[in-house]
Amino acid sequence: MAKKEHISETPATQFLRKHGVMFSEHPYPYEEHGGTSVSARELGVPEHDVVKTLVMQDEAAKPLIVLMHGDCKVSTKNLARAIPCKSVEPCKPEVAQRHSGFQIGGTSPFGTRKALPVYVEESILALETIYINGGRRGYLVGIAPRVLVDLLAARPVSCALEE
Repeated sequence: MAKKEHISETPATQFLRKHGVMFSEHPYPYEEHGGTSVSARELGVPEHDVVKTLVMQDEAAKPLIVLMHGDCKVSTKNLARAIPCKSVEPCKPEVAQRHSGFQIGGTSPFGTRKALPVYVEESILALETIYINGGRRGYLVGIAPRVLVDLLAARPVSCALEE
């Protein structure tokens, strides 16, 4: 009988368990700069259902999280209009890591070091199941998208651009 791969807890999985959220675990071989195309391929799921967690900042350098489909980019103009603020840009990797507490490539919106405002591309909420980082490189969790709104108070926005 094959032994189930043991996955150690992360701040993200601790957060989900503490709030009684049902989730499936999906480890995969991490590839440097592979992004969501690699995780989707390894898990055998559409890249559109893999959600990336992006740490960005507004013009006052206030951090925020944007959750976006793996096969889309964020229109920073549309996001800034929706928030509303003057401008939004990605944080530098070391700044993103300082805000979230997660290593780049392993950033989860759950269990972040600081409480950050979360914005979610509204079409993500229409999916049945999403695959989102579980707090470590090469590790996604499958959850119902409703959890993003219920636990993180994620605000729906429309800012997706086709890649």
